[in-house]
Amino acid sequence: MEKLNTTPKPFVKWVGGKRSVLHELHEHLPDTWNRYYEPFIGGGALFFDLTKGQKISEATLLDNNLELVITYQVIKKEPHKLTELLRVHKDNHSEEYYYDIRAKEGQTPLETAARFLYLNKTCFNGLYRVNKSGKFNSPIGNYKNPNIVQEENILAVHEALKDTDIEYGDFQDIDPQKGDFVYFDPPYHPVGEQSFTSYTKDDFNESDQIRLRDFVMSLHKKGVKCMISNSKTTFIDEIYKSKIFNKHIIQAPRYVNCKSDGRGGVEEFLITNY
Repeated sequence: MEKLNTTPKPFVKWVGGKRSVLHELHEHLPDTWNRYYEPFIGGGALFFDLTKGQKISEATLLDNNLELVITYQVIKKEPHKLTELLRVHKDNHSEEYYYDIRAKEGQTPLETAARFLYLNKTCFNGLYRVNKSGKFNSPIGNYKNPNIVQEENILAVHEALKDTDIEYGDFQDIDPQKGDFVYFDPPYHPVGEQSFTSYTKDDFNESDQIRLRDFVMSLHKKGVKCMISNSKTTFIDEIYKSKIFNKHIIQAPRYVNCKSDGRGGVEEFLITNY
């Protein structure tokens, strides 16, 4: 992988993003691995950090948020056309324009990606949120100069994605082999009424958490190395009680909360099978 002039970083703000805990994740990475998999790619903070250090040669990235996946694919294939369309959004940005774009669907992958990034950079709190019909419904945010185009980073991300497969689907759609490494960062098990899981129209519930646990156990039998992030709740503690799992407690800041006193640090689980 060629050296990047600009360090790639997440191009989208995502609830539960991992930029603030990268040092903790690095401490618990396996020493070596073959192919890298991340089936809840979200903002991709760990992936981009590992590409910066040239620790990834091949990767499969996956998510069940279709607009997010389309955006990754467009950045990989058409970064210059994307930034051109983002400039159009930037030049026309206003409250009226925001709600007009929010009400429309992109007709092409390029339009979908540009719309997705424009809304993410200009919506309230940068909070990607959909309703039960799968429609983006965040109100406009109050930003004087939102970073809508982010050309340098999009080009850096384009370089980082060259040797990746980017897929839309469920986490169980991946098929890693012995010696591969999978990082799972699913929607967290709720710790209270304010917990957020609405990245897609289908919330990630407790049966999905158990389904994920069972999938990780099946990967363990194949010799796949797995690391899972999740909230520190009794439920998560209980379903990962098998001796194959090592549970580490890390401190993570939480910024997405309507009340400032709800944005402090929280304990989370970082679970490994190695």
